[in-house]
Amino acid sequence: MRNIIVDYKKLTPELLALLVEKYPDGYGDDDVITFKNHKYETIEAVEVLTEDTKYLVKISKRLSMQMESFDEEDYSDREMSDPDALPEITADDLKKVEENL
Repeated sequence: MRNIIVDYKKLTPELLALLVEKYPDGYGDDDVITFKNHKYETIEAVEVLTEDTKYLVKISKRLSMQMESFDEEDYSDREMSDPDALPEITADDLKKVEENL
């Protein structure tokens, strides 16, 4: 089985759909995996499995926003494997969310 570390910017709609399916109410502290990368930086991620790959998706506010706003019906079959199909989450989007907290 391959292990792949993925940033939210590189997520495909297909992988995001798997994340939303696995964590429909969001992920909790028990779901978070913490490890050091090759630069000895601490990384926090959540795990998603496919038949042949274990994805560790880095946690960020933007990942949470992508998961909350994702609707699989918004994407064609071709777009599901295209990381450029997901909308970009901007700093303004993050500010709006923080203001509503």
